[in-house]
Amino acid sequence: MGRREDVKIAPRCDFIYVHEEVVNQVLEVMPTDEELQSLADFFRIFGDSTRIRILYALSQSELCVCDIASLLGMGQSAISHQLRILKQMRLVKFRREGKSVLYSLADGHIETILAQGMEHIGE
Repeated sequence: MGRREDVKIAPRCDFIYVHEEVVNQVLEVMPTDEELQSLADFFRIFGDSTRIRILYALSQSELCVCDIASLLGMGQSAISHQLRILKQMRLVKFRREGKSVLYSLADGHIETILAQGMEHIGE
C-alpha cells in the first residue's frame, strides 16, 4: 500500500491565507451562476463524438441529413435527433432548397472552437 505522498493530489498551500485583493478582482468579472451553467451546457454538447463528427462535417460543407448519415455510416433518424439537439443549442442552422433541407454551422464561432480543439489535442 502506498504512502500518502504517492497519491496524486493537487498541491495545496502550506498555510491558509486568502489573497483578498485578488479574490475581489476575480469576483468583479466572474459571470453569474446562470451564465456559467449555460456555458457548461454549451460545452456538454461537445462531449458527444457523434455531435462532434456532425459539426466537423458541417464545417467542411453544407449538408442534408442524407449526406451526413452517409458520411457517418448512421441512420437518418439518429442524425436528425442529434441535429435537433445542435439546433436547440444554436450550433447549427438550416435552410430549405426545394425539397432538401440543408444544414450548416450557425456561425464562425463554432468552426473556431472546433479548430482550436483540434489544435489543442495535436500539441
